[in-house]
Amino acid sequence: MRYDAILIVSFGGPERTEDVIPFLENVLRGRNVPRARLLEVAEHYYHFDGRSPINQQCRDLIAALRGRIELPIYWGNRNWHPMLADTVGQMAADGVQRALAIATSAYSSYSGCRQYIENIEAARAAVHSATPVIDKLPPFWWHEGFIAANTDRVSAALERIPADRRAAARLVYTAHSIPLSMNASCRYEEQLVETARRVSARVSHEEWDLVWQSRSGPPTQPWLEPDILEHLRALAGNGVRDVVVSPLGFLSDHMEVMYDLDHEAAALCRDLGLNFVRAQTAGTHPAVIGMLAELIEQRQSETDLPLCAADCCPARVR
Repeated sequence: MRYDAILIVSFGGPERTEDVIPFLENVLRGRNVPRARLLEVAEHYYHFDGRSPINQQCRDLIAALRGRIELPIYWGNRNWHPMLADTVGQMAADGVQRALAIATSAYSSYSGCRQYIENIEAARAAVHSATPVIDKLPPFWWHEGFIAANTDRVSAALERIPADRRAAARLVYTAHSIPLSMNASCRYEEQLVETARRVSARVSHEEWDLVWQSRSGPPTQPWLEPDILEHLRALAGNGVRDVVVSPLGFLSDHMEVMYDLDHEAAALCRDLGLNFVRAQTAGTHPAVIGMLAELIEQRQSETDLPLCAADCCPARVR
């Protein structure tokens, strides 16, 4: 399959205080979320002067990838500028015929995979001209490059624990919680468990857990548990002295990593007397850039590398 462009598709985030409310209104449009909850989440962004790191993470990813591939790279977001429909319109104006989309999400779930396919099709429908065919690369959690990048990040974090306490330190992997009904229709949790297992084996650290963060649904709706904060309290109660927290479920830093881990979890650990070390996300680690360049080349070479199936990661039944 020959492509003449790459499209990076991401969640998007505000970059100044005045963008926060419009951004959150985009995120929550069509969902029955109380205004008070929107304003509560806005405070998370205001804590960091209204700036999410995710847009800059995308810029850095694109800059690194441009050094490895010759195709033009476009970038469009689900919820904030550059908006995906605007980007697809520009691609059409530039004469792009077929593009390969890469979502900044490594795992299978409706919100991390299928919804991006729907977003791409909606953006194509919104452009009133001939639009390029856009295929989406499947989630890449399984790839050696992704495992290697996270292994390096976790290894570096473990090195920050005093050597005489390192073996007893608890390695805690986190990912965005999702409703149990969504998890039942994909392999999200299974993929995260396997990724955590592989990384832990590489760093020779068998004391590890997978927990969840950033749940946003009503209390009556069951989501994946345990929550990171509850788990940290339990570890402290069991006499653990050191924790390394790895946001394995995220490709790069964004507001939920910064607020939920660097702010809330770190503060709780101070109160509990836990030594808290946060591993970096994979981000633009050279192994990640090499992985993406390799996957693009494999698709260009018309190999058997599959695309997302037509029925992958269906929406949960509400």
